[in-house]
Amino acid sequence: MSEELLRLSKRMSELGLCSRREADEWIARGWVRVDGQVVSELGTKIYPSQRVTVERQAAAEQSKRVTILINKPVGFVSGQAEDGYTPAIALIKPENRWAEDDAPENFHPTQLRSLVPAGRLDIDSVGLLVLTQDGRVAKTLIGEHTSVDKEYLVRVQYTKEGKLPDSDLRKLNHGLWMDGKPLLPAKVRWQNDDQLSFTLREGKKRQIRRMCEMVGLRVVGLKRVRIGKVKLGNLPEGQWRYLRADEQF
Repeated sequence: MSEELLRLSKRMSELGLCSRREADEWIARGWVRVDGQVVSELGTKIYPSQRVTVERQAAAEQSKRVTILINKPVGFVSGQAEDGYTPAIALIKPENRWAEDDAPENFHPTQLRSLVPAGRLDIDSVGLLVLTQDGRVAKTLIGEHTSVDKEYLVRVQYTKEGKLPDSDLRKLNHGLWMDGKPLLPAKVRWQNDDQLSFTLREGKKRQIRRMCEMVGLRVVGLKRVRIGKVKLGNLPEGQWRYLRADEQF
């Protein structure tokens, strides 16, 4: 079967070299080689079997890109400012850096450029939010084929008589549909009488709240405590720290 041509930027993303946007930047700067030849024309297509390499300058620039973890408070939106609400990026300033952050980076305003949320956290939810300049991190967390799970602690009230039946707890784990599609299996278990732990591998809009409503639970508090292998830990609400070099999602 003959190979199909792919856009060079897409192929670079597939290889895990960078994001597509970064790829276009590097191609335009002449930092990308295909089979040893510099390719500087955007939109160039190649075969998957061709060898793609990048110049040292690209790796050096990528290493300067930061990833920041915030403990987002209620009332902040994850991304762009909307309806008068403040975006979480506004919290990233020197005075809000966690005193116990031992990462070697020094804060500089250039770190706010191209810093985007890698995933959402609702305005009325708190906890771990990731913002990154690194396209590889964004792809890992929100790419089409991501397998990174996320853990939430959810305080709930049952809106019916008695307590939540075991059959409905099983439905929360697997068996609910949303937006016309079955949800992926989740891991949902009681932490105590009024708090559930949810571990999900997908992130539909307001998913946990909507799942709870389907079985008669009302969410009164929601906190994300882990993304992949990275935990919120003791990071205080409203403060931030750098992702360390030894941490991976």
